[in-house]
Amino acid sequence: MSTFAARIDLNADVGESFGAYVLGQDPALMRVVTSANIACGFHAGDPGVMRATVALAKAHGVAVGAHPSFPDLQGFGRREMTLSPGEIEDLAIYQIGALAAVAAVQGVRLRHVKAHGALYNMAARDTALADALARAVAALDRSLIVFGLHGSELIAAARRADLCTASEVFADRAYQRSGSLVPRSVPGAVIHDAEVVVARAVRMVTEQRVEAIDGTTIEVVADTICVHGDTPDAALLATRIRAALEAAGVTIAAPDAPSGPSSTAAPGPALPA
Repeated sequence: MSTFAARIDLNADVGESFGAYVLGQDPALMRVVTSANIACGFHAGDPGVMRATVALAKAHGVAVGAHPSFPDLQGFGRREMTLSPGEIEDLAIYQIGALAAVAAVQGVRLRHVKAHGALYNMAARDTALADALARAVAALDRSLIVFGLHGSELIAAARRADLCTASEVFADRAYQRSGSLVPRSVPGAVIHDAEVVVARAVRMVTEQRVEAIDGTTIEVVADTICVHGDTPDAALLATRIRAALEAAGVTIAAPDAPSGPSSTAAPGPALPA
């Protein structure tokens, strides 16, 4: 395994306000992150929020991506649902297509797709579900980069579909020995100590390793690192992570799709707005 990635993408889940309800710290986060995963209305967001969030990302030169979810507004997309592969494909096309249209009228092209919450976690282990998501992305735009958990079924499915991929890591989430995330229902699944989170982020990028919840050390591939937009003080945490990574000699930049579609996306400069 290589020493460390000279570049890394810093992404955040944004656009998660809805109607009269304001969630997250999007304006502050957009000054720090390089990729924005914008909610598409199924777990959060609405047409106006989507449009405003795309505009905010464009103003800051942040790469725009779709953040599709199960149709679970009440549960914030974090409850597992049993849907057929066809239904998964349809709901992904519906949401990605909606955000693509909202972005297009502002002269912005989608750069990536990252599933949200339970859909993301289920696609990490369910081959049929992962294949359905990959088919949806491929049907819409083969230039889109699929963000997924390192070593997941979703990354494998995207590669089978000849799509670009970016392996994602989470500094504020506990890992199991298998490399999967510890479910949020388990105590200790979310790490709240900012100093611990920052140190984990640096290690995951520079050493490509992280300590699992059982104390073992596991290997990870980090093309992009996530900061959850609904985390308290998310913008401050993102700022600290970025500063620590840059101090370690890492360049922060959005992933740039290579010419070979089946290759892992190499981090590169954010697309111009």
